[in-house]
Amino acid sequence: MSQVVEYALAPRLRARLFGVLLVGLGVLLCVAMTVVLLARLSLDVMSAVVVLVLLVMAGAGWLLNRRSVVVRADAEGYRVRLVRGVGAAAARWSDVADVVTAEVGGARCVVLRLRDGRTTTVPVDVLAVPGERFVEELRARLARTRR
Repeated sequence: MSQVVEYALAPRLRARLFGVLLVGLGVLLCVAMTVVLLARLSLDVMSAVVVLVLLVMAGAGWLLNRRSVVVRADAEGYRVRLVRGVGAAAARWSDVADVVTAEVGGARCVVLRLRDGRTTTVPVDVLAVPGERFVEELRARLARTRR
C-alpha cells in the first residue's frame, strides 16, 4: 500500500481552536478600535482595521481547516504534528517494533514503540477517526512492511 493516509484533527478540537482564535481576534479588534478612537483617527482607518481583522480571521480559519492533519502515514513511515509530548514525531516503518494501546495521563493513546527505545504517542481522541480503526490501520501498515 503506497498511498498516503492522513488523519485529521477531530472536528470538535478544530472548532475549539477556531473559538480561541475568534476570542483572540476579538480582543485584538477591541484594542485596535480603542487605539483608533484615542488617536482620533479617521473612519477610514477604523474600517481598514475591521477589514484587516476579518481577513486575518478568514485566513486563519482556512489554514486551520487545511493544515489540521495530525498523522500522515505513507509506505515509508509516519509523521505526527500538532500534538505535544508525542515523543519521536516521525519514523520509518522499518524502525517501528510494535504498535500498542495505552492510557497516558487519562487519555486513550496509541504508542508506536521504536527499535531504538524511543516512542511515538498519539492520543486517539484528537483524531477525526475512531481510535480502533486508527490502531488497526497502523498495525496493518506495519505488518505489510515486514513481509
